[in-house]
Amino acid sequence: MRTHFCGLIDESMVGQTVTLCGWADVARDLGGLCFIDLRDHEGIVQVVAEPSDAEGNAAVVATAAKVGYEDCLRVTGTVRRRESVNPKIRTGQVEVVATAIEVLNKAEPLPFHHHENPGEDVRLKYRYLDLRSPEMQRRMRTRTKLVAALRRWLDARDFQDIETPILTKATPEGARDFLVPARMHPGEFYALPQSPQLFKQILMMAGFDRYYQIARCFRDEALRADRQLEFTQLDMEFAWVDEAIVQDTVEQMIGDVFREVMGVELGAFPRMTWAEAMRRYGSDKPDLRIALELVDVDAQVRDSQFKVFTDAAGVDGMRVCALRIPGGAALSRKQIDEYAAHAAKYGAKGLAYAKLGEDGAVNSPVAKFFDEAAFAALLQHVGAGKGDIVFFGAGAYNTVSDFMGAVRLKAGRDFGLVEDGWKPLWVTDFPMFEFDDEAQRYVALHHPFTAPAVDDIDDLRANARTATSRGYDMVLNGNEIGGGSIRIHRPQMQAAVFELLGIGADEQQAKFGFLLDALKYGAPPHGGIAFGIDRIAALMAGTESIRDVIAFPKTTTAQCLMTGAPSPIDDAQLAEVHVAVRPKAPEGL
Repeated sequence: MRTHFCGLIDESMVGQTVTLCGWADVARDLGGLCFIDLRDHEGIVQVVAEPSDAEGNAAVVATAAKVGYEDCLRVTGTVRRRESVNPKIRTGQVEVVATAIEVLNKAEPLPFHHHENPGEDVRLKYRYLDLRSPEMQRRMRTRTKLVAALRRWLDARDFQDIETPILTKATPEGARDFLVPARMHPGEFYALPQSPQLFKQILMMAGFDRYYQIARCFRDEALRADRQLEFTQLDMEFAWVDEAIVQDTVEQMIGDVFREVMGVELGAFPRMTWAEAMRRYGSDKPDLRIALELVDVDAQVRDSQFKVFTDAAGVDGMRVCALRIPGGAALSRKQIDEYAAHAAKYGAKGLAYAKLGEDGAVNSPVAKFFDEAAFAALLQHVGAGKGDIVFFGAGAYNTVSDFMGAVRLKAGRDFGLVEDGWKPLWVTDFPMFEFDDEAQRYVALHHPFTAPAVDDIDDLRANARTATSRGYDMVLNGNEIGGGSIRIHRPQMQAAVFELLGIGADEQQAKFGFLLDALKYGAPPHGGIAFGIDRIAALMAGTESIRDVIAFPKTTTAQCLMTGAPSPIDDAQLAEVHVAVRPKAPEGL
C-alpha cells in the first residue's frame, strides 16, 4: 500500500513520487489550499493539496478539505522542498504535493487528542489511541531495542534461550500466587510462576551451563508505579561460577546494551555492601546521583536529655542519625511539616530538625535538651553550616534507615541536588534472613534458594540472625534493575535453610521435593540474576512509571480498563473447572 514511511521522507527524494499511509495528525483548510500533517510510526511529513490545472486535482483538494483528526489516509504525491522549513521535525525540509488522497477509514470524534494530557484512566481505557502518540511510540520502540540488544548479546556468548512452564506448582517465593484450576484434576490447581527460579536452577543441574529467557512472571501483590501483576524479566543462570563471574559478565552486558541503545557510557560499577548502603544512604538501592549522606550521631546525643535520642543511642538494633541539607534553612515551618509527613509514610513517628540561619542562629525544638557546647559539637559532627537544615531520625535501625533515606531522596529532588547522568552500583552481602517479630520466625531477604556466605550448617544455625548471603543487586540511579545470588547446591544446606524459615520436612517434600531430589544427583555450584525489563526500559525512556513501557498494563487497582478484566465467569464455565464462588460476606462481618 505504501512505498515509504512518512517520517523518513527527506531531501534526497525531491522530485520522486511516493505513496504514504498514516493518520492525519493535523488538517488545515485555508480556503482551497489544504495542509495535512501525516503521521506514522516513523514520524510526520507535511502533505499539501493545492489547486492546479491537473486532471482530478479538484477532487484531491475536496477530499483534503474533509479530512479530520486521526483519519486513516493513503496519499500519493511528489516530494518537493518546503518554502517554510520546519527544523523541529526530521522531514521539515520537504513536503509531499498530493496527487491522490484516499480516506481508508474515517475516525469518529476522539475522547482525547495526543497533545492533551488526559488522566491515566482515560489513557488506559483507550490504550490503542494512547499508544499511537509519538511519545508512546518512542517509549515502546526503546523497549523493543533493549530486548533485541540483550538477545543479540546473549546469543553471541552461547547462552541458551530455554522456555520454562507457565502452568506450574505453587512454591512460596515471597508474594501470593495466581492459581489456575486444573479441569482434569478436580480440586487441584496450577500456579502461574512468580519467576522461573527453580526451573532455571534445575536446568543447571541438567547440564545446560548458561541459560537465559525473556520470561513473563506473575505476582498477586499491590501495584505501584514500578510494579505490575504480570511483568517481564531477563532471567539468567550460570553453572560453575562464583559471584565475581556472574557480576563481571552481566556488568559488561548492561554496559554494552546501554551503549548500543542509548549511546551512553555507564562507566565503572562500584561495589558496596548492604550494611554500608543502609548506613550511608538509608536504602539498599541508593541513588548515587544525590551526594547527601546520613551521619550516625549516637555518640553525640547519648548524654542529652532528649529521651527519643537516648533510648536509641548505642542500643543494638537501634539508630540515631542525621541528614544535612545545604541551603535547607530556607524551608518554612509548613514545608518542614511536609517532610515530617513524608517520613511518616515510611514509619517515622516524628522528624526532629535544626535550622542554621545565615547569621549563625540555631532554630531547633530539640536544642533545649542539650547544653550549648554539646549541640554545637553535634552540628559540627554532621558538617552543618550557615543556611543549612539538619533532620534527625531515631528508633529501630531499619525503620530509621527507611524514612531518613526517603527524606534524603525528597531533599535531593526539592533542592535540585540530583546530578545528570547514570550512576550504577552493585550492592552485595545482603543479610541472609530478616526476623519477623509478629510471626516469630525468619524470612528470606532474597528468596529461600540463596546460598549463605558460610558453608557450615551448624554455623548458619547458630548465627542465623547475623548471617549474610551470597546475594547481590544491580542498582541504577536509585532503581534496583537486577537481583541475583549464588544458589544453594547441596540438599543438606537447602533443607537447613528451609527449617530456619519454618518450613518443616513434610512441607519441604510437598512444595519443594522435586528440587531437593534434583540436588542429590550432582548439582553443580551455580548462580544467576534476573533483570527487570520493564524497569530498565522505563529508565531508558525517561519515565518513572513502568506502565508507560508496557503495551497493555493494569491500573493500580489491578484492572484492565480497555478490556474490562477481571470479569465474572458464568456458573457453567466455573463448574467445568470444579470451582464455586462463595457469596461475598455482608459488610461488618
